[in-house]
Amino acid sequence: MLETLEPLQRLTRDLRAAHVTLSVDEARFLVDAYYAMQEDRKRAGNQVRALSASGEPNEVIQWLAGNTATLERNIQTVLDAWSLTHAAGRWARSVVGIGPVLASGLLAHIDVALAPTVGHVWRFAGLDPTVSWSKGQKRPWNAGLKVVCWKIGQSFMKFQNHENDIYGRIYVERKALENERNDAGAFLDQAVAALAAKRYGKETAAYAAYNDGRLPPAQIDARARRYATKLFLAHYHAVAYEVHFGEPPPKPYVVAILGHAHYIGPPGWPMA
Repeated sequence: MLETLEPLQRLTRDLRAAHVTLSVDEARFLVDAYYAMQEDRKRAGNQVRALSASGEPNEVIQWLAGNTATLERNIQTVLDAWSLTHAAGRWARSVVGIGPVLASGLLAHIDVALAPTVGHVWRFAGLDPTVSWSKGQKRPWNAGLKVVCWKIGQSFMKFQNHENDIYGRIYVERKALENERNDAGAFLDQAVAALAAKRYGKETAAYAAYNDGRLPPAQIDARARRYATKLFLAHYHAVAYEVHFGEPPPKPYVVAILGHAHYIGPPGWPMA
């Protein structure tokens, strides 16, 4: 057993020092690898529980799950240090619900030099509702960034009761608004279109909601999480843009062109 642990311990020490020369491509690979390993570990854990319940041996799978968890921690150690070497990463890490892996995913996938507005980031992350992926076409968004943004929304939802939370509360407020609009029939057209596009079992909650001219609860929740995530991305883009170009980004369209005065800037920025 010691022979197995010693190389892992050496690897951990090496990884802790690797952030100094870590490239963006390497960071992007590590983020994707981290989440793939996380899913593998969960599957292994489920298998261990199933085998234990049936009285079958599972030591090898336990060993695999343990080593996968060790690799996860090693990757997290590297990304923890790497994300803190970037000002935009430090700002993201100051937000409740954003840890080293999520912050590194943003840093590795979003290049503000190629994204002059947050709209470019939303489209790249698959969060632009006007963009669809038709069969036979190239995927119009980045799959890795879309996964990161989905996990950000999940994290905000989980941390909504944290005393220093910001975006989780925005999620809660938006969900209440979405439910109010849903009950008022604001999404009738979408409900009709959903029933026309796909067949749903009449016993499902989705069918019951669509048939009543409303969106199902899961979809309302997803809309609220996307709203909070998109607002966070707008703030992240503003921070990263200012870090890169040395000046704040152009004002959002609704402020600069339409004259709307309500604009929420990145919380805690500029940082001390």
